[in-house]
Amino acid sequence: MKVIIDLIEDIREAIGNQEDFILTAMLLKEDNSNPDRLISAGEAPINAFIIDEEQRKLIFKIDSSTAVLSIGELVKHLLVLPMAGLMYELRVDIKTYHDAASVVGFGKSLQEKKYFLFIKLV
Repeated sequence: MKVIIDLIEDIREAIGNQEDFILTAMLLKEDNSNPDRLISAGEAPINAFIIDEEQRKLIFKIDSSTAVLSIGELVKHLLVLPMAGLMYELRVDIKTYHDAASVVGFGKSLQEKKYFLFIKLV
């Protein structure tokens, strides 16, 4: 389980807070031939996010819109959170799935200016 402070620290270290990077979900699933291994199931741009105070979660949204979420837009909202908010869990809500998926890791593509949130689909 990843939390907001993990995301903030990785963004700073991995891409130096470059505001023009786009957030993208890298979808992973279990390999049918080897359940211990994860394989790519595609990628999708993250369109928006909400902070759910009740559930203590930051939920990224993937839907059919053409909107994209940049690091600059995200970080300006995260840096003003109270200290307790930095421990909120990161989740990704994909329109076609019932439950929001946990973020299991981070990555980047400097050439494409993308910052990735890796999620495991069940």
